[in-house]
Amino acid sequence: MKNVALKLEKIKARKIYNSRGEETVEVEVWVDGGYGRAAAPAGKSKGEKEVAYYPPGGVDEAVKIINTQLAEALKGVDASDQEAVDEALKKFDGTENFSKLGGNAAFAVSLSTALAASKALGKQLFQHLSIVDEFRLPFPLGNVIGGGAHAGKGAPDWQEMLVSPVGAKNIGEAVKANFMVHSLTGKLLDKHLGGFTLGRGDEGAYAPPVKTEEGLEILKQAAEQVSDELGFKIRIGVDVAASSLWDQSKKKYVYRTEGIELTKEEQINRVAEWVDKYELFYVEDPLDENDMEGFVELSKLVGSKTLICGDDLIVTRPDILAEAADKGAVRALIVKPNQVGLLTTAMKSVKIAHEKGVVPVVSHRSGEPPEGHLAQLAVGWGGKLLKAGVVGGERVAKANELLRIGEIIGMDRVVKL
Repeated sequence: MKNVALKLEKIKARKIYNSRGEETVEVEVWVDGGYGRAAAPAGKSKGEKEVAYYPPGGVDEAVKIINTQLAEALKGVDASDQEAVDEALKKFDGTENFSKLGGNAAFAVSLSTALAASKALGKQLFQHLSIVDEFRLPFPLGNVIGGGAHAGKGAPDWQEMLVSPVGAKNIGEAVKANFMVHSLTGKLLDKHLGGFTLGRGDEGAYAPPVKTEEGLEILKQAAEQVSDELGFKIRIGVDVAASSLWDQSKKKYVYRTEGIELTKEEQINRVAEWVDKYELFYVEDPLDENDMEGFVELSKLVGSKTLICGDDLIVTRPDILAEAADKGAVRALIVKPNQVGLLTTAMKSVKIAHEKGVVPVVSHRSGEPPEGHLAQLAVGWGGKLLKAGVVGGERVAKANELLRIGEIIGMDRVVKL
C-alpha cells in the first residue's frame, strides 16, 4: 500500500559535535504531523571512493547551504517517498560525489526526512524503510580491542578486534554477552600487561600496548570464557583496515608496532593462518582498498570458513558491490549510508547484497551521534550484523534500540547467520 503524500514543510540545519568532538551537521525536518532530527557520523579511516563529506567551507558552509538554498528547493517534496526526497537532493547537488552540498549533509537531510515521515505515518523507521519480507534482529558486532587509525602508537596494527554472540537465542542475551566479553577482556589485558589504564580508542575499544596477535589471543580467551558461562557461542572477528597499513611506494604492508613489512602474498598468508588459529568468523578489509584481485585470491583460500567483508573496497556503492560479488571477492558488505550520501543508494546496495548472497553488515563510524537510528535501519534492511561498538553512550544507544525493537517484533527473532 502506498504511503499517504506528506509535503515537506520546513528544514533547519545546525552545527553540533559527534562522539569524537568533531563538528558535524544536524538537520531537523517538519512534515504535516511529523518531525525528524538526525546528525551525520564521520569515519577516521575513510575510503578513497567515498563521497565528499562537506563542501570546501566545511560544516559551516553545509549548514548555510541547507538553510538558505536547500530548504526552499525541497519544500513541498513528498516526504513519504524516500526515492523522491533523495532524487531531489541529488538534483540539487548536481555533482558525482556530493561536493556541492556534502555527502554528510545530504545523509542528515535524507535520514531526518525519513524519520519525520515515519512519525507522521505512525510507523517505526524500520517499518517505513523496509526492504525485507520479515523482520529479524541482527547480532551486535562490537570492537573490543582497537588499534590502527583508531588508537595511538604501540597499539595493535590491525584496527579492530571484534566480538559477536552469534549463538544467542534472543537479543537480550546477545547484547549482554558483548558487554561481558568487553569487561573480561579489560581484566585479562590488565593481568597480561601487569597493570593497564584501560585506555580506549574512538569506539570505546581498549587501546593497549600489545601486538595484534597478543590481542587476538586475549579476546579469544575472553569470548570462550563468556561462551562457557552463558551457554552459547560467541565468535571473534577483525577489521584489518589494511589500506592504512599499505605503503604504495614500498608495495608492502607496514606493521609499525611489530616493526615488520609484509608483501601482498605474506599478508594473505597471515590472514589465512590467523583465520584458522583464532577461528575468525569475520574478516573486514584484509587487503588494500584497490586490490580487488587480492580479495578474490584470499576468498578462494578462506571464504568458506569466514566472512570476508568489504568496506573501503566497496564504500557502500552498488556498482562496486556488484563487481565484487560477481568476482567472488567478498561474502559480506559493510553498509555505511553516509559513504554514499543517501539512504536509497545504501538501500540499493543492500538489495544487491541480498540478491547475490552477500551478508549485509550495517555499520557505525568512529565518530557517531548519540542516537540509535542505525539499529532501525539494520532491521528494516535485513542486516545480519549490526557493527556499532560495545561501550560508550553513542554505541550503547544502538544496542538499546535493538532491545526496543525486540519488544515490537519479538526478542527471540534473531537472524540466522
